[in-house]
Amino acid sequence: MRSTLLTASVFALLACSGGSDAQTRAAASDPQQSSAQSGATIPSGERPEGGDDNAIAEPFKATPVANLAQPWAMTFLPDGRMLVTQKTGELLVVTQEGVKLGPVTGTPEVDYGGQGGLGDVALHPDFENNHVVYLSFVEAGEDDTRGAAVGRGELDLNSMSLKDFEVVWRQSEKVEGRGHFSHRIVFSPDGQYMFVSSGERQKFDPAQDMSNNLGSILRLNPDGTAAEGNPFADQGSPTDQIWSYGHRNILGLAFGPDGTLWEHEMGPKGGDEFQRIEEGENYGYPIVSNGDHYDGRPIPNHDTRPEFRAPDEFWNPVISPSSLIIYTGDRYEGWQNTALIGGLSSQALVHVTFDCELDGREICESERFQMDNRIREVEQGPDGLVWLLEDNGNDDGEGGRLLRLDPVQG
Repeated sequence: MRSTLLTASVFALLACSGGSDAQTRAAASDPQQSSAQSGATIPSGERPEGGDDNAIAEPFKATPVANLAQPWAMTFLPDGRMLVTQKTGELLVVTQEGVKLGPVTGTPEVDYGGQGGLGDVALHPDFENNHVVYLSFVEAGEDDTRGAAVGRGELDLNSMSLKDFEVVWRQSEKVEGRGHFSHRIVFSPDGQYMFVSSGERQKFDPAQDMSNNLGSILRLNPDGTAAEGNPFADQGSPTDQIWSYGHRNILGLAFGPDGTLWEHEMGPKGGDEFQRIEEGENYGYPIVSNGDHYDGRPIPNHDTRPEFRAPDEFWNPVISPSSLIIYTGDRYEGWQNTALIGGLSSQALVHVTFDCELDGREICESERFQMDNRIREVEQGPDGLVWLLEDNGNDDGEGGRLLRLDPVQG
């Protein structure tokens, strides 16, 4: 594992390897650069001189804690243990020492395959009193269709069971295919709203068709109903759920300490995006993108259509972003109130800062840490340590791990 400086010359050599679930992310052939490519450097005075010594010291050591099978998401319980989902349908309780308990019973049946299965896990904002846990997953429909769903139940840690599980939200409509479910869950800082990402299911047009809730970020009440005051509340269900639209495959969703909602999403052949989410905005896909279609057909860049919200940062070649936190701890120098993104094909932990002052921009990738495996999930623990889930991208049930990033003092 090593830390890589993102100069333009180094970035150009980064090849995207490995798959992103059912599909392999190919590097964009279009010569358009990502904003991270356009000359990002370490500030003068901080760059060592000479050859390979340009690699800066890593601020952490990755310590393996537990072996897992196709892990997808995790969240911390108040007692410091973790809830970890595995795509094949298992919900585990894992201690910080790596002891695995479960699987928890009472979880939903999942439609496993491709990018589908058990997905995200989140605690109700009042979990310490009501013990309610939310799960996202893929459920089967009729005639070989499927779609994402979110449900909730009461977690009993004594019996290791999820009681009275009920579905509170569904993608509409269910369609064929096994990709781009997205189904990330995050609660607003005040605990009043549940935001859910809903991918466009590799169907392109639904992201601009507001008669469905695909290709959108949704603002819901904790019971799964559309929240009052949404920008399209007068247009009926499911349009009244939509907070923003024109998205592709949204696998990262996180609030910053100032209440800003951030997301990242996978572009097509190039053009992975990181951006703040604003009420009622159209983010342009598939009309615009900083990538191209997989068959080589070009997609107009964002700067050709200013009516669509452009990304704050984008990547060519892609990083295949899988997960996102806005780090608020103090265990790693220079990380507080910055973004950490897991990378699948890039096999990396990507660090994005909000004060880069590069080419007049404030938001850019500042460094990248090669992890030598696909990073599926990033999470901050209660003591400020960062934890990762890695997977091998295969459906053989082997190779997943829980990692702890132990700070290294310079």
